[in-house]
Amino acid sequence: MPAPLRRDPIGEARRHWTDRWGPEPARPMAAVTSVMRVQQILLAQLNAVLRDHRLTFPRYEALMLLSFTRDGALPLGKLGERLQVHRTSVTNIVDKLEQDGFVRRVPHESDRRATLAEITEEGRRVAQTATLDMNAAAFSLEALEPGEQEQLTTLLESVRRGAGDFEV
Repeated sequence: MPAPLRRDPIGEARRHWTDRWGPEPARPMAAVTSVMRVQQILLAQLNAVLRDHRLTFPRYEALMLLSFTRDGALPLGKLGERLQVHRTSVTNIVDKLEQDGFVRRVPHESDRRATLAEITEEGRRVAQTATLDMNAAAFSLEALEPGEQEQLTTLLESVRRGAGDFEV
């Protein structure tokens, strides 16, 4: 883990923003910048938890999605849609998972144009042990109390809903 910064760059940016444009525009700028920085921090911490399992957070998410399906398989396009990533990213994720023996590509039964990503037994085992570590690490949100974690989820859901991220 890198050494902490000597001062808060977001607080410093907020001060400059307030000086130039006032406190009203500085508030959402600071909030958005904080969310983006926390995303970077969480991704680094989650990847550190997953490293010993030969996973990154995007690969972990893909394994978990496959493990939640009835048959343990999804078309690559559907996997990308659920992961909310471009199909090039899905290809890279599945390539690495396949190289590690966690998934295999199989032809779709009824659609010759489609390929399925199917979780292997090794993939299920790794997903299970990685999840135990992720749960033990509270998905890197141990700095927040359980009620604060719920509050954060609710606040971010409001942002997602306002952006039309999902249907109500």
